[in-house]
Amino acid sequence: MHLHILGICGTFMGGIAAIAKQLGHRVSGCDANVYPPMSTQLEQLGIELKQGYLPEHLEDEPDLVIVGNAMTRGNPMVEYVLDRNIPYTSGPQWLLENVLKDRWVLAVSGTHGKTTTSSMLTWILEYAHLKPGYLIGGVPQNFESSARLGDAPFFVIEADEYDTAFFDKRSKFVHYRPRTLVINNLEFDHADIFNNLSDIQRQFHHLIRMVPSNGLILSPQREQAIEETIEMGCWTPREIAVEQAQHNLGWYADKTVEDGRQFKVYFKGQLQGTVTWDLIGDFNIENGLMAIAAARHAGVPSHVAIEALAEFVNTKRRLELKGEVNGIRVFDDFAHHPTAITKTLAGIRANVGQGRVLAVLEPRSNTMKSGVHKDTLPDSLALADLSFVYQGDKVKWSVDELIANCHQPCTVEQDLELFIERIIASSQPNDTIVVMSNGGFGGIHDKILSALKQKFLV
Repeated sequence: MHLHILGICGTFMGGIAAIAKQLGHRVSGCDANVYPPMSTQLEQLGIELKQGYLPEHLEDEPDLVIVGNAMTRGNPMVEYVLDRNIPYTSGPQWLLENVLKDRWVLAVSGTHGKTTTSSMLTWILEYAHLKPGYLIGGVPQNFESSARLGDAPFFVIEADEYDTAFFDKRSKFVHYRPRTLVINNLEFDHADIFNNLSDIQRQFHHLIRMVPSNGLILSPQREQAIEETIEMGCWTPREIAVEQAQHNLGWYADKTVEDGRQFKVYFKGQLQGTVTWDLIGDFNIENGLMAIAAARHAGVPSHVAIEALAEFVNTKRRLELKGEVNGIRVFDDFAHHPTAITKTLAGIRANVGQGRVLAVLEPRSNTMKSGVHKDTLPDSLALADLSFVYQGDKVKWSVDELIANCHQPCTVEQDLELFIERIIASSQPNDTIVVMSNGGFGGIHDKILSALKQKFLV
C-alpha cells in the first residue's frame, strides 16, 4: 500500500512513517520544512520526501493519505484530498488500526515529563530483553530512532493530549487504548485548543474510560486535577506515588543526593533498590519512579528496572549539556510552561548550590505566546540569579511586563544577536546557563558557546 503523510517531519508523524515502512508499505510524505535531523532519518529509511504542500505531490495518487494535526482547511493538499475523495485518516487512528489494537500499550500522559518517562520506560523494557515497539515525541539517546514497530507485545507511546486532526478534535491519546496508563501530572496548557483545565480533564477522562479492569493506572498522590478526573469514574486498579509519611501505600522515592543523582525506591514500604544515574532534578526522580512502576506492570522486576536506569541516557533537549567554556556550562531544556521551568531550575540549583544560574527563556509555545502564563512566569524564574527573556515576533503580550515582577535582574530583548550579547556580557566563569524553549531558538546554544570562546579566548 502507498501511504502519503502530510506533515511528515514532525516527530510523531515521522515516527508513523518509520513504523509504516517497517510494516512493508511504500511511504512518501511532505512538509513545509524538510530539514535534518528528521529528513535525514526518513531518507535513510527509503521514504520519499517532498518540500511544501503542493497538490502535484499527489499526482501519483496514494492509497491513503495520513493527515498531521498541523494541517488545516485551506491547505492546498488538504483541499485536493477532499475534492478528489482520496481516502484519508489521522496518524493516531492509523496507528490504532494497524499497530496498537493487537498490542499491550503502555501510554505515558500528563502535562510534563511525557517524553522523558516514555524514553525511560522503553529503555527499561529493552534492557529486560523485551524488544518493545515505541513512538516517542523526542530523540531518545538509548535508541537509533524515535519510533519502531518492535517484536514484543509491548508498545510504549507518548500519549499527547493535543488534538488529533482538523477533522477529529479529540485528543490524540483517545486512540491508543492503553492497558498501562501513566498520568504524570495535569495542568492547563495548549490554550490554542482548550478553553480551560476542565476541557483537558474531560479528554483525560475519555482516556481513563478505555483502560481495562485488568489494566493499571499510575499517578502521583495529591494532584488535585488528576483526582478530580478520576472521580468522574474509574474502573481500573491504581498505584500511586506517595509522600514519605504514606510510603506504605504506594511508590516512594527517598533522595540520597540533593540534586537527585541517587535515590532509593520503595514500593508499599519495601525497598526495591537504589537508582544511581547521571540525571538531576526531582522531576526526573518522579519520571523514573513512574517508569519503574509501569515496567513492573509489564512484568519487569523493580531491581531490573533500577539497573536499567543506571544506563539511561536522557532524551535530547531535556537538560542536555551542550558544552562548557571556562567553567561555564550551557544546558538546553524543553521547558515551556511555568511548572516545568520551576522544576528545571530547581534541579540545576540543587546541582550548583551557591553557583550562579542564568535562565534564558523563549516564550514560544502557543500557550506562552498567548500570555496565559505571564502572571506566573516571574515566580517560575525565581531560582535563577539572572533572567533573560526573548520577545519573539509572535508573542502577543509585552515581555517587558516581567521586569517589574521578577525576583532578580531580568533582561528583555527583541533582537536575537543583541540578546546573546547581553547574556555573554553578564556571564562569569563557573556560571550555569540554562536555555529553555520548545523550539530551535535560532541556534542560540551554539552561538552562546561560540561567543563564550571568543570572550575568554578559548
